[in-house]
Amino acid sequence: MKKFLFVCVENSCRSQLAEAFARIHGKNKVEAYSSGSRPSGKVNEKAIAIMTELGYDLGCHHSKPLTEIPQVEYDYAITMGCGDECLSVQAKHRQDWAIPDPRYMEPKEFREIRDLIEKKVKALLSELD
Repeated sequence: MKKFLFVCVENSCRSQLAEAFARIHGKNKVEAYSSGSRPSGKVNEKAIAIMTELGYDLGCHHSKPLTEIPQVEYDYAITMGCGDECLSVQAKHRQDWAIPDPRYMEPKEFREIRDLIEKKVKALLSELD
């Protein structure tokens, strides 16, 4: 099992979506985690709503700091274009995905970000095959 970590500052939206898609599409190939350098303590309500549209309950996730994730070497540590480097995390590979923060976007644009994150997660998973 490969270990993926997705990080953004608040761990309330982009990293949560990426974790969800890694769980959905990675099934028996990956263990997915997400975290934040300054977590907000809650998952964005819009993110929960747009994942519910796809049949995924993001409401069961919670926003957490880097200190609450397993302290292991991750195969991939991915930041979401928010300036976090998470140098304290051990990782074989690091990537930064320049993804705009959808927090204040209208639903149509928010869905576009959701779909972009899903596309990027699927591309990453295809590298494992």
